[in-house]
Amino acid sequence: MYFRQIFALAIKEFLALLRDKRSRFVIIGPPIVQLLVFGFAATYDLNDVPVAIYNEDRGGAARELVSRIEGSPNFQVVAYISHDSETAPLIDNRDVLLVLHIGQHFSADLLRDNSAQLQVILDGRNSNTAMIAMNYLRTILLDYNRYWQASQGEGASLVSLQTRTWYNENLQSRWFIVPGIVGLLTLVVTIMVTALSVAREREAGTFDQLLVTPLRPVEILIGKAIPGMVIGLLDATLIIVLMAIFFDIPLRGSLGALYLGLVLFLLSAVGIGLMISAIAVTQQQAVLGAFLFLVPAVILSGFSTPIANMPELVQWLTYIDPLRYFLVVVRGVTLEGDGYALLVHQYWPMAIIGVTSLAIAAWLFRSRMY
Repeated sequence: MYFRQIFALAIKEFLALLRDKRSRFVIIGPPIVQLLVFGFAATYDLNDVPVAIYNEDRGGAARELVSRIEGSPNFQVVAYISHDSETAPLIDNRDVLLVLHIGQHFSADLLRDNSAQLQVILDGRNSNTAMIAMNYLRTILLDYNRYWQASQGEGASLVSLQTRTWYNENLQSRWFIVPGIVGLLTLVVTIMVTALSVAREREAGTFDQLLVTPLRPVEILIGKAIPGMVIGLLDATLIIVLMAIFFDIPLRGSLGALYLGLVLFLLSAVGIGLMISAIAVTQQQAVLGAFLFLVPAVILSGFSTPIANMPELVQWLTYIDPLRYFLVVVRGVTLEGDGYALLVHQYWPMAIIGVTSLAIAAWLFRSRMY
């Protein structure tokens, strides 16, 4: 008897979920969206890694090695340089991930049974990507050494690799991950605080009291936005201090440039949070809406996997993600020593996202009040 009643109650709950349009969307929509985002965007494989080749040797051994790199599905040779001074701009502007330098005597050293050395200059700002690219290159060199031994005999000399990493000399992964956590945690806290603000008023029944106050909708919206901005700023400051003290992450650039980016980032996060809050009727809906935004935003930001590795359509979606731009700001200041001039291309997209989201939130807020 009891099992029959429990079973009947369970059936009733299932029917209630299936009849409610919002519940059906929550059950089906977010898992499908997140599956697509994770499936296409979250990958540690690298395809068409942009590389530059600085070949000072015109011998056959060097040509064979270059042809193997050109034919690799993992690498795409985007530049052939002829002077040391061309290396720095390519790495600084992220045009290439690595530069392979083949010295003048590479072929001659191999033919004389001397150890031939190659120099690889890596962009270490994303340590995970740099190490994966290095492993791809080492695989090519292992195959090349086997080829050379087979053609020259077992006693033939082999190619060795000398690696030099810029911006993150020891390829410490926390130098890449911890600055990203500044943006991640700040976004989570700010979105949650602002997403719950209006929904809490509706659920508590105090939202109607706002309608009879002398405040205009825009003024109420600003009042709701200020706490999120202040809390986000304080949380970010605390995380930055802990990052510098406990994790020894360098702050090589301008602190003012970092905080300008932080303010613009908070502006966009507050706008998105208020949009969610204006749509949600209950706090539960606000939490689900925040979760539905946060998971794709983190994946699409390049927090853990490179944006360049995502499909082209997904890369276009990343342009509306404010976290994408702030991660460039915080990592640029910590690792590269960037200032205002180098980060201006990250500032204005966050400002546009912030102004647009706040305008939409104001419109939604006004339409829900009347």
